[in-house]
Amino acid sequence: MDNNKAENKTLKKFEFFDVTADVGFRAHGMDLEEAFQNAARAMFEVMTDTPQIKPTIKREVMVESEDKKALLYDWLSELLFLHDYEGLVFSKFSVNINQEGPESFRLQGEVWGEEFHQETHEVRDEVKAVTFHLMEITEDKSGCTLQVILDT
Repeated sequence: MDNNKAENKTLKKFEFFDVTADVGFRAHGMDLEEAFQNAARAMFEVMTDTPQIKPTIKREVMVESEDKKALLYDWLSELLFLHDYEGLVFSKFSVNINQEGPESFRLQGEVWGEEFHQETHEVRDEVKAVTFHLMEITEDKSGCTLQVILDT
């Protein structure tokens, strides 16, 4: 096994790619759960500078979906809902994913962040929605990569 490849995967949590009129990213992780955590971090990085977010408010999130892509969509959409309706931004994520049956996946997560204030947080792009467009989940021995496009 190429140790450099494994080390590089752990260092690179996510990357952005060009998409016309939207924002695309690929989130990486050693497993599906870590990749979901990094996808959430990437989404909030589109909105603001996540290292500036203090993890002082905790929320629990639970979503159930029929497959992994729907689970990813529902996870990010639920976080976007918390942002839109509670005015929160997040920087720390913990995810546990279980397959409940052949067509049932459950994600239980905890997220930490704080209220968004323009005076203290950098204002970047507004994320309107998560999309299924070009969504991909790739899992292999070296880890997991998720590709997501956000409507901004």
